[in-house]
Amino acid sequence: MSNNTNETPVVHMENIVKHFGTITALDGVDFTVEKQQVMALLGDNGAGKSTLIKILMGVHTPDRGQIYFEGQPVRINSPRYARAMGIETCYQDLALVNLMSITRNFFLGRELARKIGPINWLNMRKMNDLTCTALADVGIKIRSPSEKVGKLSGGERQSIAIGRALHFGAKLLILDEPTSALSVAETRKVLTYTLNAKERGLSVIFISHNVRHVYQVADAYTILRHGRRIGTYVKGELTEDDIADIIAGVREC
Repeated sequence: MSNNTNETPVVHMENIVKHFGTITALDGVDFTVEKQQVMALLGDNGAGKSTLIKILMGVHTPDRGQIYFEGQPVRINSPRYARAMGIETCYQDLALVNLMSITRNFFLGRELARKIGPINWLNMRKMNDLTCTALADVGIKIRSPSEKVGKLSGGERQSIAIGRALHFGAKLLILDEPTSALSVAETRKVLTYTLNAKERGLSVIFISHNVRHVYQVADAYTILRHGRRIGTYVKGELTEDDIADIIAGVREC
């Protein structure tokens, strides 16, 4: 990981404010992710994590504040725009289509086609080969690229989403509760894939309620409570118990 503090962060969100009617979801939140860093975003339900990420993804528009991506001020007005910038999100429900193959999910929205006469046909052979190669490059083994995603385990499904982000040149990968409801073995795999993504140059936002999982992969932790940033801490500055206590409000920073 680069520790050069002079290097421009991949994303910096400054003084972000968001209201939903009379409810203040975010109240002047600053949030920064450095290049090739795993940044944990932590907080209890209602802390503002989802709202902050949805603003970064272009789902919500902030009422006030500015987003900088690779040092440039940006206005992210849609998920499509965010994706075009290089921001990929692996949601808790994974946004994969169960009835489609691994390859079709891998290339979803980016399908390769070949023209035969007046008709464009999906180039399945090339997409299958690229899917296998891309996943193998990050240590992900699959039985067959034609296998339906619905037959995969939760950890395997997460791996497809992470591998897809790497292959298509994402700069920032957002993992939303990636270890939720996974077995110990599958959790270990997902944490390994997260570290592999970092080693290959990605910045990662790791959103989770599980402090133990976060502690194994994160370089830094940003904690939100009731729409406000409590603090950002570097790895080793806090123990697991410290983090849990700050999230719960048992102790202050």
